[in-house]
Amino acid sequence: MKNYIHGYSETEADRLGDQASILASHLHYDSHFPPGSTVLEAGCGIGAQTRILAAANPDVHFTSIDIDAQSLQRAAQEIERLRLHNVSFQQADIFNLPFLPNSFDHVFCCFVLEHLPAPHTALQSLKRTLKHGGTLTVIEGDHGSFLSFPESEESRRTVLCLVELQANAGGNALIGRELSALLRKAGFEKIRVSPRQIYADAGRPEVVEGFSRKTFIAMVEGVRDKAIRNGLISKSSWEKGIADLYTATGEYGSFTYTFFKAIAENY
Repeated sequence: MKNYIHGYSETEADRLGDQASILASHLHYDSHFPPGSTVLEAGCGIGAQTRILAAANPDVHFTSIDIDAQSLQRAAQEIERLRLHNVSFQQADIFNLPFLPNSFDHVFCCFVLEHLPAPHTALQSLKRTLKHGGTLTVIEGDHGSFLSFPESEESRRTVLCLVELQANAGGNALIGRELSALLRKAGFEKIRVSPRQIYADAGRPEVVEGFSRKTFIAMVEGVRDKAIRNGLISKSSWEKGIADLYTATGEYGSFTYTFFKAIAENY
């Protein structure tokens, strides 16, 4: 995905894995499909979500696609390592899908639309692959939902750099709040959006480590050079902002972030 502002480094791959693991109980406690059904996973990346879905739905077949061949290779290796046999991988463009209409019972798409310049068009493309009565599940974050304590002007600015860089690349880091409208405009019906809030403080050390530090701050740190190079923030302000984010992971700090999971039907 050329608009993926976080890049395809090993560090980013590790971050995606950490993110999927810590968020699994928040995002996927209801990610279940009827036995025998077929699911198109659009934008599977390195398979961070694939492994969770496939393990939780052993009698469902997943066709997992991504535009990046290297990510697909890594995803396939992970699925093989876990000895899961219900996933096939295919390189494909979400805007030009190589599937006939009405090919799948369900479509799953997680953390993909935020990076696309035309999410409405992508949803219409996915809709064409769905059978009548099939469902689409979409999960997205919304950086505007992030809160921390303590916070500073600099810590807020580092997070805003993510929003601006994503917008400059044609994406939308605030897309979570728009899911209902996007799905409705794409022609889906019976839309249900569920906010999934994650909260971390000293009483939840595993969430502080897994989400606050290894997922969220790591994501912000990953765009440091781009943010400074594009003049969005000074080096000194960036360094103070990151230090302040880490302060919010301390004994008296807290992090809050909301993801949005939408399920809609195709008629």
